[in-house]
Amino acid sequence: MTLVLPPRLTLSARDLRDVAQRRGLRTVQLPTFDVPAGLRADHLHAGPTFADAVAARLGIAPLEAPADWLTGLPREFTRREITLVTIGEAYELRRPAFVKSPNDKSVKAMIYTDGSRLPGPDAIERGTPVLVSDIVDFVAEYRLHLLDGEVHAASQYAERGSLFLGPPSPDALAFGADLLAGFGQTLPSAIVLDVGLVDGGWAVIEPNAAWASGAYVSDRARVLDVVLRAAGPVTRVSDHDRRFVRP
Repeated sequence: MTLVLPPRLTLSARDLRDVAQRRGLRTVQLPTFDVPAGLRADHLHAGPTFADAVAARLGIAPLEAPADWLTGLPREFTRREITLVTIGEAYELRRPAFVKSPNDKSVKAMIYTDGSRLPGPDAIERGTPVLVSDIVDFVAEYRLHLLDGEVHAASQYAERGSLFLGPPSPDALAFGADLLAGFGQTLPSAIVLDVGLVDGGWAVIEPNAAWASGAYVSDRARVLDVVLRAAGPVTRVSDHDRRFVRP
């Protein structure tokens, strides 16, 4: 098996490369977004832009959550109102809100004081979907790498908005398990889920594609398990996962 990597690697990606090599996988780090003639690969670990450039040509199927997945969760799991709208509609916001792109970084994830602060139509098409959510303060944030309906690896990555690395809390793991029990079928078999503690309880922050997510201090070998499933050969995509392949 071959794992394809982008021109620039984060520290987390380097660690996953090393784990993959120790497991016996061949790794190829491309110098550009061009796919060399004759290259064959089975998996990738990279950002969305690189994946969009190479995945289809290599026959790799990157899995991701539906763009509107967060909006379908009950309030007890989000602790805030979240809507999916076009950025053209978001321009009409006249209140502060947290706005982000669902599955890439075309619109920077941040608090905007109102819709006029969003990237303008000269920079992004008006029909581009964005998630708009109420502003909440997360006391602690955790990353859960999910595989086949279970939490396969996890770590803490933030505390009160600042980087803070550590082991996962039992409560974060329990919240992840409760969510999967009710909504696991609405997610691909391999995905990352960020969850956090807010005033009033636990909440889902957002899902992220495992093939494009950092590991923080999670067990790298177990993270690799999730990455390999999350971006594998098109010919091996299960019936369940077929609807979660990134367009």
